[in-house]
Amino acid sequence: MHVAAVVAGFDPQAGGGHTFEQEILGALRGAVAGSAHRFTVLCPASSQQALSERLHGSGLSVAGVPRRTGRLATMAFREIESVRAHWHRKSDLDLVAESLGVEFVWFLSAMPDRTDMPYMTVVWDLQHRATPWFPELSAAGVWDSRDSVHRWFLQRASRIVTGTEVGRRQLTQFFQIPDENILTLPHPTPSFALDHMAIHPREVIEKLGLTRPYVLYPAQFWPHKNHVNLVLAIAELNKQGRDVSLACVGADKGNRGHVEDLARRAGVSDRVHFLGFVEKSELIALYQHAIALTYVSWCGPENLPPLEAFALGCPVVASRIPGAEEQLGDAVSFCEPGDPLCIARSIAELAADADQRRRLIEAGRVRAKRFVTSDYVSGVLKSLDEFAAIRRCWP
Repeated sequence: MHVAAVVAGFDPQAGGGHTFEQEILGALRGAVAGSAHRFTVLCPASSQQALSERLHGSGLSVAGVPRRTGRLATMAFREIESVRAHWHRKSDLDLVAESLGVEFVWFLSAMPDRTDMPYMTVVWDLQHRATPWFPELSAAGVWDSRDSVHRWFLQRASRIVTGTEVGRRQLTQFFQIPDENILTLPHPTPSFALDHMAIHPREVIEKLGLTRPYVLYPAQFWPHKNHVNLVLAIAELNKQGRDVSLACVGADKGNRGHVEDLARRAGVSDRVHFLGFVEKSELIALYQHAIALTYVSWCGPENLPPLEAFALGCPVVASRIPGAEEQLGDAVSFCEPGDPLCIARSIAELAADADQRRRLIEAGRVRAKRFVTSDYVSGVLKSLDEFAAIRRCWP
């Protein structure tokens, strides 16, 4: 088949979605020669040149998709069933894909778009259903919008990739997706972390203002990321006389002010560092010199930073939430995300117990190598091979 691999863009500050897409494209360029399928990467027209330069000589061609359909028309299609039922104009994506002879569309990340072609997509979470109380998942019409979009996009998909059995069960429970249409492929460990062996000097993190021992939390400032209970844990450690600070990496999504205010009221403003976006080399150094990654999010069932930490030799404290034990196994110290005392205790134990640190680091390195990007792409290619017998039934 001629497959269009659709990416959202080429912005490094877009977070985990960007990292994931670039990792998949890197693995795909190594697998394309041995595949029976032909691939074209489709991206926003504004990203075409940058992505073409990155993939030059890879065997992957790149085409830009101009956005001709207005924002209001796009929203109406995504969210109003009666509009979709009577919408006969081809989407911007399909106009480009059909001109290239594409037969199947593969959305590399979770980015619902209109297409009348058979397609595969990935689902990282359905948290608006699992934890609808967070405002970013429900307020101001967000819940209704997300649910409407997920319903039509997922129920029409030929294949859906999810990383855990918890994710598989949620797809069948929330949206009645047939089990045979779901492909379980664990989230792969990023190659940049697996391939990086050199230890960055401490001067890298000292330039960021980190002079005390610290724990790391790379997460955008959404309420569900649970910075608040982590800050309260740092305050508890401070009361106990433990010299621990917190390094926060990530963009403000509206909740940073609340977290900063709490840090002031808890008396730990000098121990909570808001670093914003950092370069990859700085992020690597932050992992390598941290007491631990403290990934205390309320949401799952998969998360990327623990895998990065595993590969870079950073022990992990993680929330005990549905899917976490399946993804992370025995390579982390689990804590209850709503209990600052429990979070503080996990941090204190790792800081004080060298044997525990070594055990988690060793287990994490093993876990990091369990499923890598080439494994993920191999799983997708196998699924495409199977679907090709269906797709050849029409022109």
